[in-house]
Amino acid sequence: MDDRYNFYGNDSQQPYVPQHEKPATETSCGSTQTPPPQQGYGSQGYGQQQPRSSYEQQQNGYSDRPYNGGYNQQNSYSRQNNYGQQNSYGSQNSYNQPNGYDQPRRPVYDRFMYEPIGFEELERAKAPLADQELSSGKKRRKSETAAVKLFAALLIVAGGLSIFGIVHDIVTSKSIVEKIGPQQQVVLYKESKPKGYDDTEKYKDENGKYTPEGAAALVRPSIVKIYTYSDYSAYSAKRPMGTGSGIVLNEDGYIATNAHVLEAEGYHRIETMDGDFYDAKIVGRDAKTDIAVIKVNAKGLKPAILGDSDEAVVGEQVIAIGNPANLSSTVTDGIVSAVNRKIKSDSSGFEMDCLQTNAEISPGNSGGALVNMYGQVIGITSSKYVSNDLEGLGFAITINEAYPVIEQLVKNGFVAGRFRIGIQLRDMASDAKIAVIEEKLGFELPDDFKGVYIEKIDQDADIAKSELKEGDFITEINGKTVSTYDELYDTISSQFQAGDTVPATCAHLEKGGKLRYYQIKFKLMEDTSGNY
Repeated sequence: MDDRYNFYGNDSQQPYVPQHEKPATETSCGSTQTPPPQQGYGSQGYGQQQPRSSYEQQQNGYSDRPYNGGYNQQNSYSRQNNYGQQNSYGSQNSYNQPNGYDQPRRPVYDRFMYEPIGFEELERAKAPLADQELSSGKKRRKSETAAVKLFAALLIVAGGLSIFGIVHDIVTSKSIVEKIGPQQQVVLYKESKPKGYDDTEKYKDENGKYTPEGAAALVRPSIVKIYTYSDYSAYSAKRPMGTGSGIVLNEDGYIATNAHVLEAEGYHRIETMDGDFYDAKIVGRDAKTDIAVIKVNAKGLKPAILGDSDEAVVGEQVIAIGNPANLSSTVTDGIVSAVNRKIKSDSSGFEMDCLQTNAEISPGNSGGALVNMYGQVIGITSSKYVSNDLEGLGFAITINEAYPVIEQLVKNGFVAGRFRIGIQLRDMASDAKIAVIEEKLGFELPDDFKGVYIEKIDQDADIAKSELKEGDFITEINGKTVSTYDELYDTISSQFQAGDTVPATCAHLEKGGKLRYYQIKFKLMEDTSGNY
């Protein structure tokens, strides 16, 4: 056997393909086949005769068969391995099938030489691809260069147009301004009311009824602002503790207001609608009715006209004039919402006859006027009678209720016939008030117990000479049970007057529910202080 035969192993070996050129064995459909064994066991001296390969049995070898451009040769490898199995590899490998890849033939090494066959065709196939890639790269570079040049040209054109526009505007700006001409004056149309528009008679009909603006023009000069100072130093520094309103009663300077607007030991000034200031002094002050009168030394004040509040009709149009939030001569309008309302003052608890209105009444309105459309004051507005929880709910003390008190205060400086017991008390009108009393005592009251709790006794009062002590209760007045302030006041005022002696039943409670009753008598004193 020659060296070539030993090199290839046997004559059934496939044509030699170098390792770097050897692809995975493929079928015509691209599936991978396990390569046939390279040699049988007999070739290494195991005594088995190997059949000749089909490579040598082909009638036309590589020198006789014309080249068809691919692996279109039939390769059949049929041999018996030493396990007795027949392996046949007769698959047709072709790259020129209809569904093949149409690639050039790879170089194949001849068994007699180391030099591959077919490199020329591979090089010829690769050359067009390289030329195509080179041509594509050149075209791409040319496109990029053209885009850059176009962008630069656009920038140059845009910059030139901008410069041209700026220069053109500078050159032609003067002529443009001349064409526009001077700025035209804006025409606004304004007219005044006809002469005599402020004549109050023009706002009054043939029956003497004013419009709201007519009534306001008539009464506003009669409403003043009242400044209250706690002491002389505050008065000197002009630091008021509060402001309110007042109604001028006559030309001599008497002014009506609410008692809670004033400070009993304080200083007061007024300011008229014209801005004039005057010092004022208290003529009389009645905390029970919340009515007070002050006086200023001024002449020529315009008094308000007082009306008859009994003539007020529900739905009648009214205006409220005052100084809410320190805003002088403020006018709000509304109607009479109800008449003959019995309302208790927040400060005294005394019940007064009031008119209900939806005209806005705020702190600072206290002491101001509720005016009908005839220019008449029919009520004295008071923020003490205003509901803080509800909107559009205000009250004014009827002028018919306030007038007798005003007369008494002007005449006497106090309301004559008022009596004073000389005690400060807490009643049992509600569960909340009872709870306060029990808290002060430190224990609960017995069931069904009634009376008024005595918090303080004035030492200058006649009742201070009796057995009654602070912390005890008055349970009866002349045999009638009392447990509220109204019951106490009504029982005494219906049977007694200032200077009379009043019999009363009192009770002393001890912790644990021990109760002791005792009887006293005390003399009623005339109340001239106005501090109810």
